[in-house]
Amino acid sequence: MASTDQTVSGVPGRYASALFELAGEDKSIDQVGQQLATLQSAIDQSEDLRRLVRSPVFSSDDQVAALAGVAGQLGITGTTLNFLKLVARNRRLAALPDMIRAYAMLLSQSKGEIAGEVTSAEPLSAAQLSSLRAALKSALGREVALSTRVDESILGGLIVKVGSRMMDNSLKTKLQSLKIAMKGTA
Repeated sequence: MASTDQTVSGVPGRYASALFELAGEDKSIDQVGQQLATLQSAIDQSEDLRRLVRSPVFSSDDQVAALAGVAGQLGITGTTLNFLKLVARNRRLAALPDMIRAYAMLLSQSKGEIAGEVTSAEPLSAAQLSSLRAALKSALGREVALSTRVDESILGGLIVKVGSRMMDNSLKTKLQSLKIAMKGTA
């Protein structure tokens, strides 16, 4: 488990590790991973859900009730639902996206895959993700389990992190580089 120290640290790592162990006992590791990915996708697409997760203004009871409703709509049950309720009761929802990412990394490591993350300005389509996975597999020689993140501040392009490698091909970074280059010629 020493290889997971870097990917599952801090509060999100502890929660993800505990969930992974519990899911292993229930033989539901893949099911929990799929349900968490579904929830993360819903968080990425819904401003209201992002606000519920991030905002400390909501009481833990309100967060538990709201998450139970969302989970029902998304088909999230069992171990995953209980985990979400626990996270909300413990006032740790702000760290939920990091917990989901850490769980995905544990899941991919258990399958012998390399965990990676792609950040884009807009949600990527299934075809785009498939193409990116294929390109990464040919470059790295191994399957890459990608988690996605949407960050509108990068304006366009992608930021891809796989292990200790990062490729920043975002429009924001390119504009910053151009700005620095232009200052040097003035």
